[in-house]
Amino acid sequence: MDTATVTDMATTMAIITTSGTLVPSPPTPIPSPQGGGERTLARLMIWLSPAFPVGGYSYSHGLEWVVETGGVKNAQSLGMWIEDVLVHGAGRSDVILLAEAWRAQAAGETARLDAVAELAAALVPSAERRLETLAQGTAFLAATMAAWPKPELERLSEQGRETAYPVAVGACAAAHGLPLAETAQAFAQAFAANLVSAGVRLIPLGQSDGLRVLASLEPLIPQLVTTALAASLDDVGGAAVAADIASMRHETQYTRLFRS
Repeated sequence: MDTATVTDMATTMAIITTSGTLVPSPPTPIPSPQGGGERTLARLMIWLSPAFPVGGYSYSHGLEWVVETGGVKNAQSLGMWIEDVLVHGAGRSDVILLAEAWRAQAAGETARLDAVAELAAALVPSAERRLETLAQGTAFLAATMAAWPKPELERLSEQGRETAYPVAVGACAAAHGLPLAETAQAFAQAFAANLVSAGVRLIPLGQSDGLRVLASLEPLIPQLVTTALAASLDDVGGAAVAADIASMRHETQYTRLFRS
């Protein structure tokens, strides 16, 4: 009798307890799927890696103009600038938009997803910031669909439609069953890391200084995500006016390395 047969018999036959009473043997437990958390982490690391082909390295979110004027000139001022953008500017708003797109896609509410996509495109305060979010979002969706196709995501890119970056990430994550909180955390972290990378190249700073800035922002990002996930579209907005003006001034800056 082979091992499999013995195992099958053990799960279906009754056993006799010490009192002589027949007691049904408990069913063999079915193991839970393995690797769910690892799959989520791996997928988010790929999607939000600097190597993912969205061109994030070419955008500074207006930081290039601020460095040119001397408003950001060292690691401390860079960290303060990025913190303000995260808490009072696009960082928080983009996480709210990402969450709304995730929920709409998860619920199969196409009209709701279309509405948040339109709002995300309309909210950007300058031409370069519009380019930044739409170009990255459209590239993200195209790259994701090429390697991880999902029919339900095709509407976002039909007829040459452009999609804002947070909306594309949120919708793709929901379609692939990736959890909202982890996706939002990875997105916010990638946004901050991209700004630090731009600052390292522009000021310039050493890699160690850049890492110190990232370390200083580490406790802030989970707090930001928690607050943003508890918000709604009615809470979208910000007060990072200097960052908005910087993105406008960058459009006419004489010497530029970045597209925004």
